[in-house]
Amino acid sequence: MGKRTGIYYWKCDRPSAFFAIDKPAVSNTLEQVEQQLRNLLERYFGDTDYTLKRATGQGNHLTFLSKHQQETYFLRIENGPDEDDYMEVEAEIMRRVRNLGIPTPKIFAVDASRKEYPFAYQIMENLGYRDLNEIYRKGELLLPEIMRQLGNDMALWQTIPLQGYGPFDVDALRKDQSLKGLHSDYPSYYMLNLETHLNYLVEHAFFSAEYALSLWSVIEKHLPLLDLPKPCLVHKDMALWNLLGDADRIQSYIDWDDAVAGDPCDDIALMGCFFSGLELEPLIQGYTSVNPLPADFELRFWLHLLRNMIFKAVIRVGAGYFKRDSNFFLLGSVQQQESLEQITKNKIEAARVGMLQHLPIITLL
Repeated sequence: MGKRTGIYYWKCDRPSAFFAIDKPAVSNTLEQVEQQLRNLLERYFGDTDYTLKRATGQGNHLTFLSKHQQETYFLRIENGPDEDDYMEVEAEIMRRVRNLGIPTPKIFAVDASRKEYPFAYQIMENLGYRDLNEIYRKGELLLPEIMRQLGNDMALWQTIPLQGYGPFDVDALRKDQSLKGLHSDYPSYYMLNLETHLNYLVEHAFFSAEYALSLWSVIEKHLPLLDLPKPCLVHKDMALWNLLGDADRIQSYIDWDDAVAGDPCDDIALMGCFFSGLELEPLIQGYTSVNPLPADFELRFWLHLLRNMIFKAVIRVGAGYFKRDSNFFLLGSVQQQESLEQITKNKIEAARVGMLQHLPIITLL
């Protein structure tokens, strides 16, 4: 249990996807978790001279802050019914990324075995920076500088040696510290659950069956582009809220719990889910200052933009995101006028047309 073999994206493919919305109860009450967490911290710190309080965040985990001997620690708890064990993979990925000189939080302790406690946990450093989406929504973010740094760092972390494709095998990590994807080829991972995702969106009247078929057809036509010679590290949840820092500088990359072994175009396309082709230009410039663009880059960009927008549409429909008000974190700057639902549909159509007409990325609005 907990392996991600049948998972394209955890938030919409896990067995109890959207349980937090539909069924608020989890395996342990918050009071039980806090008591067990106190026991854990007493063992970790070796004394009871610490504080513990709930933290805020938009992720799927319970989060806490603990202060001990003038140091503040950030704690993440995963206690959902699926008993996911990916926190250990995430910790190893962050360690390897940090070894390249790319900032990620230091993780002091991690355990997803649930042998001692009925939850997975991480104890990590608390950095104290704001997430960049908060700065962006206030109109204060120097986006070109951020994009350029992101592209540079992205190209660097793609040099980490990996095996296989898709989500990583936790058992392989525990056995010999290897990061090995669960799939033998990339198209198998890319197509995983695609039909299910499209059917879900048709069943929930997000788009028509005819339109879903047109998306399937354009993907199938371009699928040979995804016969990759080797995998690279893909964050897979690349967005401003997973970047911490200042208006002109990324100080840390966080939330690697969806990371996979995949295509170098994927993280760039993930940023295309939120930004225009013009806004992506400095990101691509930063990337090419380290690595050349992959062959057939623009077509592979559109392929990944489409796949990413499809799974994001599933999450947004399933979690009721289209019903949220303008303060919802997924809505970008305060100047944004279109609804999140319309933005989602526009991005899907842009990717479809971009592939069919071989359009340059600069045309993405």
